[in-house]
Amino acid sequence: MSLLYLIRHGQAGPRDRYDCLSDLGRRQARLLGAWLAREGVRFDSVWSGALARQIETAELVLGALAEAGSAPPEPLIDARWNEFDLDAVYAAIAPQMAAADPGFRQHYESLLHALASGQGEIHRRWTPADTSVVRAWIGEQYRFTGESWAAFVERIRLAGADPLAATAAGGRVAVFTSATPVGLMLGRVFPLEPRHVMQLAAAALNTNLTILDVADGRPSLATFNSVPHLDQAEWRTFR
Repeated sequence: MSLLYLIRHGQAGPRDRYDCLSDLGRRQARLLGAWLAREGVRFDSVWSGALARQIETAELVLGALAEAGSAPPEPLIDARWNEFDLDAVYAAIAPQMAAADPGFRQHYESLLHALASGQGEIHRRWTPADTSVVRAWIGEQYRFTGESWAAFVERIRLAGADPLAATAAGGRVAVFTSATPVGLMLGRVFPLEPRHVMQLAAAALNTNLTILDVADGRPSLATFNSVPHLDQAEWRTFR
């Protein structure tokens, strides 16, 4: 079978140092690599985004495969597989929204208070302020000079061309990326609106496998958000 494995990175760091793996994130990646090795999975080619959390996940998974004798190829680093820059979106849009929308300002101030007071759980939750900022960015409701939603969608579309072509040529291909790029790749299988993509991203577990079966150059969904390697509840995380 010609299979494209889309792999989300392991649990990341806190909000102020998100682009790294936590200790649990590293464990998740090693567990995934060990599970793939037990299943006899061998990758013919591998891609990774350029973010630290994506690269480290790839290194740990591929390292576990190598230790098991599966000798994976070196990953090709392609920054087009990066997640959109939530920090940049927040920095530009949240102050504008807070000035214009009292309801959002209340949610935003609650988030800032939780961060300032050291509430650890705030780093692992998607808050109402997060949702509002991302929706405003997608809808281009406020001034933002960074990457637009439309540009992000096009970036992922272009990034997917080479792995899909390699998969269609036969074999198994892996891409180490993030939640929203995986959601956008599913738009090649189903007609998805932005809200559907974000719902899929919100449901994505760390180090999950989403697998596309590519036949005659056309992908179909084989598996979404699968974590057979995380068989203990405390290992399953979303951020």
